[in-house]
Amino acid sequence: MVATNSVICDLTKQIAQQTINLACLIPPGSNPTIYQPTSADRQKIERANLILYHGYNFEPQLMKIIKASPARQIAVGQKAVAQPLKFVQNGKKITEPHIWHSTNNAIKMLEIINESLSKAIPDKSGIYDKNTAKLTNEFTQMNNWIKSRIASIPVKKRKLMTTHEAMIYYAQAYELPYVKNLKGIKNTKKLTNRKIENLAQDIRKMRVKTIFVDTTTSSQLVEPVAQEAKVRIFARKLYLEGLGEPGSDGETYQKMMDANTRSIVEGLGGTYLKFSLKKSR
Repeated sequence: MVATNSVICDLTKQIAQQTINLACLIPPGSNPTIYQPTSADRQKIERANLILYHGYNFEPQLMKIIKASPARQIAVGQKAVAQPLKFVQNGKKITEPHIWHSTNNAIKMLEIINESLSKAIPDKSGIYDKNTAKLTNEFTQMNNWIKSRIASIPVKKRKLMTTHEAMIYYAQAYELPYVKNLKGIKNTKKLTNRKIENLAQDIRKMRVKTIFVDTTTSSQLVEPVAQEAKVRIFARKLYLEGLGEPGSDGETYQKMMDANTRSIVEGLGGTYLKFSLKKSR
């Protein structure tokens, strides 16, 4: 079996555990939208009997190979959320694919993965159902925990500015006003003085005090803008394109959501309390 990106890979591992041989293609810390498949990726896809990918054209280069495969193909993200959020770019509405930043959406992804695994290996469906139920309970508790931590942020400080649109799902799910993103920065090697001033002016209008940079964007690109706007860049980066590398505080889905929430809450002046799973009676 094959899972294309780090989020789907991790959720699949947590449901299936040791019952399958899973190949994960896009490494943690990589940007799926620009990821270039390797010859090893092609071989894994050719040998697979089930391919779990995201959908929404999130992994465009991989999809060119996947579409040619006779294996069963499941668009986990797209099936989980049929009506994704959109943002406007150059006058056009663009689908935002990072649905997992809402734990309720991640629960829907669990359901799709569980169903796909159970069809592929029916005699293990009991294990998959049990693990999915356990994870659903954990994600539901985490959802409520995130809401409580965001609620601890002073109302006037609840404004999220990042370097990516991905957090619109998080912002909507947890009632955190998403004022603007600085995505254009990450595709630029060096900002012009005019661009710096325009971005700084936007930041001043929004009256934000902190900018959150994602792991695929260089803080050095954002620094001139932050200095001009007289705001700070939060020290820890957000995991937006997927999970963190093994050993990082974002190496699993749960750790990634915890780490992002901690950064946002602490960066905006709220009270962070570590998530603790309550056992069912």
